[in-house]
Order: sequence, then structure tokens, then C-alpha cells
Amino acid sequence: MKTAITIAGSDSSGGAGIQADIKTMITNGVYAMSAITALTAQNTTGVTSILNATPEFLGQELDSIFTDIYPDAVKIGMVSDKELIKVIAAKLRQYEAKNIVVDPVMVATSGAKLISDDAADTLKEELFPLASVLTPNIPEAEELIGRKITSAEEMIDAAKEISEKYHCAVLCKGGHNLNDANDLLYADGAYRWFNGKRIDNPNTHGTGCTLSSAIASNLAKGFSLEESVERAKEYISRALAAMLDLGKGSGPMDHGFAIQNEYTKEAEA
Repeated sequence: MKTAITIAGSDSSGGAGIQADIKTMITNGVYAMSAITALTAQNTTGVTSILNATPEFLGQELDSIFTDIYPDAVKIGMVSDKELIKVIAAKLRQYEAKNIVVDPVMVATSGAKLISDDAADTLKEELFPLASVLTPNIPEAEELIGRKITSAEEMIDAAKEISEKYHCAVLCKGGHNLNDANDLLYADGAYRWFNGKRIDNPNTHGTGCTLSSAIASNLAKGFSLEESVERAKEYISRALAAMLDLGKGSGPMDHGFAIQNEYTKEAEA
């Protein structure tokens, strides 16, 4: 069995972060491992509190994994502290990690900044150059290029600029009232659009985490980057189409929509 690690924050409500990543990796056929950067107290209505891991402990988590079950792919999500970012980058270089998917969790859908400026600078300097692919949403791509993105052509220009600056592929995610569910992959000087299915489901908590984890899972299994993105988008579309409805806010999607066996059956009335 191929293996993957998620390096991210824990979501106590299970819809995003480490929990979403592990569910996604399992349902995409790889063995999932984790290094937790932070604990969060959150649910479908918002985040109440964040407790960061120490840099020393995060380093020990990564040592434990890479020296025993070496991951075939790495997904990096929320890291809001610059010292933690430095530890991750150092360990990835030390162990020559491969198939690194970085979800640059910097700006919320609302436009609110999620990490400090110095942590964002460290993220750009230390982690982005190690990435196989970055997966920014529109607000994050705007943050990286320092200007607004208002059209499909500007998405292409932004992805090209980010790719050339950090020497990695870029999947610029549509949505945010621009280009609907269509994502743009820019890699090796060429771009390709991936058209998504617009699904009328308000429960989208954890979609970014899920997409990046699904890409990492497929890279781990040996699919090309284009195939991995295509498969990941199909997975997330079907997880949303399952129309799970939990919680009082923007709820999680059904990561296990395709799992049906004797162990998933409910008790008969």
C-alpha cells in the first residue's frame, strides 16, 4: 500500500484539517499518517481557539514518520507559525521528501488573513520552493501576486507568475465568484483548465484540505500531476454531491461516499 502524510492542524469537528485529510487519503487508497501543527477548537460555525505544537515536538513527529514508514507523498495544510514552517522545510529537505502538495492556507474565503505577515514570508521562502504543486484559492493567489484577479485571463497570468517565481506547478482554484468551479493548472510552462461540476451544496467545510489531500494520494499511487488533479476534482465533486448535512453552519462533505460494506451498515430498526 502506498503511503501519504498530512502536516496540518487538527479540526475537532472533523470536516477539515488533519481529519479531512486522513479520511480523504483512506478513501483514495493510501495509508494515511499525520504530523499535527496545531490543535483547533472549531465546528461548522467557526474557530474558537488554536493551540500550536512546539517546533521541537513537530520535528519529533516528522522524524518518527520519515525514519519508519517513509511517505510516498506529503500534503501540507495550515501552519501559522514561522518557526514551525522552518522545521517542516528542514525535515523535508533532510529526508528528501517527494510529491509535496502545499495548500497555502493564508486567506479565508471571506478575505480575512489567517497567518501573520512574517509567517507568510517564511512560507514563501522555505516551503514553496520545495513544493511539487501549490493549491491557492483566488484570495491566496491575489496575496501572492499583490493584485486582484478578476478574470480567467488574470488567473492564467497569476498562476504563471507564481509558478515561475517558486519553480513549482500551481493549481489556481476557481470559485469565490470567479470562474465558478473551474480550476487552472499551470506546470512546466503550459496550462490546462479543469472544469468542475457546480453542485448546489452549502456544506463545503474542508474542500481545500480535501482537494489537496486527494491530489497527494494520487501522486503517491503513481498518477501524473494532471491525472491526480482530475481524479481529485472528481472525488470532491462526488463527496459534495452526496449532500451530507451536519452542523449549524457550513458543514462537512461525505468523504466516505464510496465506502459501502458490511461494516458501514446501520442497525436495522
